[in-house]
Amino acid sequence: MQKIIFLCSLICIQFSFSQQILPEEERARVVDEILEERFNTLLPNLMDDTGIDMWILISREYNEDPVLKTMLPATWLNARRRTILLFYRDKAAGSIDKLAVARYNVGKSIQSAWDKEKEPNQWKRLMQLIEERNPKQIGLNFSKDHNIADGLDKTDFDEFMANLPKKYQSKVVSAEQLAVRWIETRTEREMIIYNQLVDITHDIIAQAFSEKVITPGVTTTTEVEWWMRQKVTDLGLETWFHPTVDVQRTSEKLVGHLYSFSGRPDDLTIQPGDLLHCDFGISYLRLNTDCQELAYVLRPNEEGAPKFLVDALKDGNSVQDFLTTNMIKGRTGNEILAKSLQQAKEAGLRPAIYTHPLGSYGHSAGTTIGMWDSQGGVMKDDGENYPLNPNTVYAIELNTTVHITEWNRDIRIMLEEAGFFGTDGFRYVNGRQTELLLVPRVKKQLGH
Repeated sequence: MQKIIFLCSLICIQFSFSQQILPEEERARVVDEILEERFNTLLPNLMDDTGIDMWILISREYNEDPVLKTMLPATWLNARRRTILLFYRDKAAGSIDKLAVARYNVGKSIQSAWDKEKEPNQWKRLMQLIEERNPKQIGLNFSKDHNIADGLDKTDFDEFMANLPKKYQSKVVSAEQLAVRWIETRTEREMIIYNQLVDITHDIIAQAFSEKVITPGVTTTTEVEWWMRQKVTDLGLETWFHPTVDVQRTSEKLVGHLYSFSGRPDDLTIQPGDLLHCDFGISYLRLNTDCQELAYVLRPNEEGAPKFLVDALKDGNSVQDFLTTNMIKGRTGNEILAKSLQQAKEAGLRPAIYTHPLGSYGHSAGTTIGMWDSQGGVMKDDGENYPLNPNTVYAIELNTTVHITEWNRDIRIMLEEAGFFGTDGFRYVNGRQTELLLVPRVKKQLGH
């Protein structure tokens, strides 16, 4: 084990990483410790807040409920056969039952409550557990508004209702609020780890947008994308989407927002004077990052980016500020979006905001603060009425369009950084970009 950790440390030093990336066994230990803490300290409070005293999650192998998947121990990569989890909260007694209607325990926290030799029928055993506890409400994961909370498939729902005694059927409710709160809420320890994740993400981007990877006139955008993808693999990490790299330059016109993500030319050779943009994220310790940053490719004899690009980045930072100051507990995403856009436009900016929850999934659960094609707000079935809650992480994703007189064209400053909203308000998880990365480097940059 010590040899593995030593080798991992060498890798970190070789690539100038400021964070150590754990070997698999240590990752599993951390994941399981965090999961146990969430079950024992977070879940009881969430069940009390949402008024659901019994929460039942049902999944079959390779068709996992996305919420149940976050509850599996590190050594479980999938549900097994039909996996049924039951959580019962007795607020008066200050207790919570964490049971599995399965042949074996599900990790350390969830105990098996089914002896197949005594009761061969899994559904009947589940019904016995329900009747023993006589819950006031039974939450199931079905939801129209939140896709992550809609993981119960029709077959299992029908089987459940067919076996459930009639006196309990009126007590069945959607667990969407509980499911979303479970997915979106971060613990203090998770936030310590999240800072490390974002730091690693920043380090990979900084290396990708440097002379170590890019030779102007030779290197293509596609090659940089695959370098980033390979770097993630080499470090023993994963990414939840393929990285993208695009270019804005004097000879091109500004095209639609989708250009940065789909339809852009492959293998575009990077040239001096280019403004580079990337979209990149990693998955590590069951958390996800999502980051967009910008770099400028120096022309001969240049020692820094042109002032008009430096100022354009400041405009992007201003839009970030308008958004994050409007992130107030209890406001819906539509309310935050409307106020932020109004203030930014009154300041003379041309903003677009499409910020999403970030955490257990890349596009995670929580309130939606705009979409790139819904700047007037999202419809009710996209979670319009869901409020901003504390102890949550959001990808502060947005852009502002800036006219560059020197290029005789508009450009789009696209930024994305992980931000934490807590009881004390908003902060960036690991800083944000306030200076353009330079290719090649001419001095040590402290942009984050």
